[in-house]
Amino acid sequence: MARVEDFAKAWNPQPKGPGVIERIKNTINPPPPMRHKLALALYKLRVQNNKLEYIIAKMKERDQALFEKVVQAQMEKDTTRAAMYAGEVAELRKMIKSLLVAKYAIERVALRLETVMTMGDVLVGLAPVVGVIRDLRRHLTGLVPEIGLEMAEIGEMLEGVVTEAGEFTSFTSAPTVYSEEAKKIMEEAAAVAEQRMRAEFPELPSAFPSPTQQGSQNRNQDGGTK
Repeated sequence: MARVEDFAKAWNPQPKGPGVIERIKNTINPPPPMRHKLALALYKLRVQNNKLEYIIAKMKERDQALFEKVVQAQMEKDTTRAAMYAGEVAELRKMIKSLLVAKYAIERVALRLETVMTMGDVLVGLAPVVGVIRDLRRHLTGLVPEIGLEMAEIGEMLEGVVTEAGEFTSFTSAPTVYSEEAKKIMEEAAAVAEQRMRAEFPELPSAFPSPTQQGSQNRNQDGGTK
């Protein structure tokens, strides 16, 4: 009982404990303390998104420089050097695409938070977001550890909000439903990233496969000789 009373005071301090209708109203339309946490999470997300945009822009500059070296090497008939630069471009683009996926996923999460703050249900609106943040944390930790750590903090903040709101209303979530929605958000982000890659990055000559493709070709050749 003390736990419920403490939580009620943290959400919307009142002389008397809130009734059922008031509790539901507070969950759908978060009071100032809750909105403050969501606003802070939204701000942090935008900061990380700006960092990703900067990193992607620098990588794009590097990509353009390497691509020019591929073209120059081809013009000079230096296929070995052209292949080397093409391999670097391919690997760099893999990383750029991964960062683009994260960027667009963060943008969708930010949009969801804005909706929750203005008109959405805290539990239904935030539960999928927590799943996306969890995926982004794992996704970015190996690419940009600093941003990965920030995403972990944001995720913990939002998980706390969802947990408290669920306890306050005795709400039981549907993990499968929210997991599917989180997966859909990531898939949409990946599709947009793929479109941007095709639109902004010139295609590499097919004669110069990426290191991964080259390794696969070598294994196939080895297997064929046995």
